[in-house]
Amino acid sequence: MNSISQVQQDLLGRMEQMKSFSEATPIKPAQAFAVQPGEPGFAAAFDNAVRAVDAQQHRSGELMAAVDSGQSDDLVGAMIESQKASVSFSALMQVRNKLSSAFDDIMKMPL
Repeated sequence: MNSISQVQQDLLGRMEQMKSFSEATPIKPAQAFAVQPGEPGFAAAFDNAVRAVDAQQHRSGELMAAVDSGQSDDLVGAMIESQKASVSFSALMQVRNKLSSAFDDIMKMPL
């Protein structure tokens, strides 16, 4: 078999394969974050994370206020809580930025 007929056979094979793909049932998009009844979804998980970071920020503020007013002398504990709150807030902002950029990328995708 010469090379031209080999190329033609390959192309015919690919065309048949594409035809079988087009005749198959269409692909349906998966339901994003499908959850079972009673199971929290992504929005609930993200809301819980935001609330946890907020609670940590308030706890840190309370400890710093107690040290500032002289009600507590645990300066090290207050500074550690402050750093924990700072790190958790920074991590939350990184997750938010990643989600935002992923959403922008999806919106820019051609259909």
